Amino acid sequence: MADSRKTEREAAAWLARRDAAAWSAGDQRALDAWLEESTAHRVAWLRLASAWAEAGRLQALAAGLPSGQVPARDRWSPWRTPARPAALDGPDAPAPPAPPAPPDLRAVAFAGRPRGSRPRRWPRAVAAGLVLAVAGGLGWGAWQLGGRHQASYASTLGQVREVVLADGSRATLSSDSRLEVRLDRARRHVALLRGEAFFEVAHEPGRPFVVEAAGRRAVAVGTHYAVRRDTGDALRVVVTEGRVRLEDTAAGAAGGPPGPVALLPAGSVATAGPDGVLVRSLPLAEARRYLEWRDGFLAFDDVPLAQAAGEFNRFNARRLELADPDVARLRIGGNFRWSNLEGFVGLLEQGFPVRAERHPDRIVLHSR
Repeated sequence: MADSRKTEREAAAWLARRDAAAWSAGDQRALDAWLEESTAHRVAWLRLASAWAEAGRLQALAAGLPSGQVPARDRWSPWRTPARPAALDGPDAPAPPAPPAPPDLRAVAFAGRPRGSRPRRWPRAVAAGLVLAVAGGLGWGAWQLGGRHQASYASTLGQVREVVLADGSRATLSSDSRLEVRLDRARRHVALLRGEAFFEVAHEPGRPFVVEAAGRRAVAVGTHYAVRRDTGDALRVVVTEGRVRLEDTAAGAAGGPPGPVALLPAGSVATAGPDGVLVRSLPLAEARRYLEWRDGFLAFDDVPLAQAAGEFNRFNARRLELADPDVARLRIGGNFRWSNLEGFVGLLEQGFPVRAERHPDRIVLHSR
């Protein structure tokens, strides 16, 4: 912070000298050399020069000061009426001295500097990059001053939505999902209110990234993992990079001892519910199949049709219903587009003893 303030003061001094009448070619060369020393110098110069140009007519307020000097705070107008001490107020107090007459500014004109006295222009790409750097720096400064960021994100049914959080992390929301995010200097906290989300966490060792849902907490520093919340306070965590610590927060909140902690390396698929946590260690390629919904697919590996129907129903307004236990127990495998419910039902009719009864809002599957 001290370095940035020093740079700002130096840029302000250069700006005041350049607008003085005695600016020379040697001064211009010295300014160019200072600007070439670092990007911070160029950023500070661009910001102050732009502000100075936009408020150019305010330079008249410095009239009466020696050339090349920036007026100090509260000293812009030497002809202002000085503040009157309170001790001098009263009926017998002498009349205050009349302020000095302000200068006549009616003839003041602001002409552009001669073309040769301007600092040389940098390529447009460099200037654009510096403007972006200034904007990013201002945003980061606002974050540092505020110290807190809150936001809510949601996806609609059948929508997969990617968002960038204020710390640079990315969250991909599955269909019909909702997050509430709270970031501060000590911790990054995400509440998964419903659905599923995949997180690509920006690496910050001193600020853990916490996803809380269904009485449990998945804590990471810099990693890739997905958290899914199902009905009945069931939770699933899939880790594809780094490590995640899965904690039971409900036990400690109830006044009892803290619950067990599960450490999940990459390739872990953890399912948690009222009966505890089950962790499976899979090859990374198999673990990633649980996350193919991000690319528009659902992957099934010899699962009951009832489970496959439930997955399709998470993405489609038109429901897939099973009319009897026999059709629900059929085993399904393969990759299917979750947006193509009609195509999935057609495959079932061709390869399984299934009859489909189609309605505008649902498809009912019967055994045949």
